[in-house]
Amino acid sequence: MTNRPLRIGLIGTGRIGQVHAANIAADAETTLSWIADPFVAGAEAVAARHGGRVTDDPERLLTSGEVDAVLVASPTATHVDLIARSVDLGLPVLCEKPIDLDIARVDALRPRIASAGVPVALGFNRRFDPAFASARTRVEAGEVGALEQLTIISRDPAAPPADYVAVSGGIFRDMTIHDFDMARFFLPDIVEVQATGTTTFDAGARLHGDFDTAVCTLRTSSGAIVTIVNSRHSAVGYDQRLEAFGARGHLSVANAPSSLVSLSTTAAVEAKPPYENFFLERYARAYAAELHEFAKLARGEASTSPTYEDGRAALVLADAAQRSAVDRVAVAVDLG
Repeated sequence: MTNRPLRIGLIGTGRIGQVHAANIAADAETTLSWIADPFVAGAEAVAARHGGRVTDDPERLLTSGEVDAVLVASPTATHVDLIARSVDLGLPVLCEKPIDLDIARVDALRPRIASAGVPVALGFNRRFDPAFASARTRVEAGEVGALEQLTIISRDPAAPPADYVAVSGGIFRDMTIHDFDMARFFLPDIVEVQATGTTTFDAGARLHGDFDTAVCTLRTSSGAIVTIVNSRHSAVGYDQRLEAFGARGHLSVANAPSSLVSLSTTAAVEAKPPYENFFLERYARAYAAELHEFAKLARGEASTSPTYEDGRAALVLADAAQRSAVDRVAVAVDLG
């Protein structure tokens, strides 16, 4: 590959596809070469802002000879086939999570990925959040001693539409899957999952047999415990916190404020506005860093991009959590 910018083909121009398109265009080492979406008007709108040729057929993008790598931001049901086709054509792939909602389909593609030698990365962008990445680096450096407890709090500002819940795979595969990957980022040796879920406020979750409130406890082979707290709503904004605890102390990651301005009066002291309200704002830097790291991977350079195996492991944990919450049992897992 030459020193020219990496030519990326983007498949899918929904909300997250538009984020990726902007980041591809903004990064000096990447360029948006092709855009594919069956809703071609969406692809044309993205191309008008960020460049690139447009098609309603992903196959045309993949076989154009004008892309060096592929970014898959299309609906989950399309991911396995698009990853497989990209790998067969020798094109590195960055795919949004989850790989699929069915672990059998993920496992069926697994040997093909392993033997192809073509890089496949998963869109677990939170690994690239500067605060979470710093905390993990400092844990690895031993600042708090051996990690004994990891607490992850993740609450969305509002529940998704009911029609989204219907196809999402449920809270554990759709929302908590990011937290499962974050748990493995710090503690990869998870051997047991126990989860509790309730439906207390969201009519869409109730309609489709999902949970809107959940707590997961993960046990590692070393005895460390991970606690994940989820809710589909949060009155104070997008609630994203983490604490890593060990014998020598703990590291905490606080929420990102929407403003650094506070108000003090006779009625309140240091009154602050809500936290940043959505994942696009909270993780804007993480998405840009994720893309930059994927470009390194696609060029054959050393990279910390999450792998297909990371995507599979997170889905295994999500499936275990779903079973645990429904059957009210602890579920042993093997992530090997």
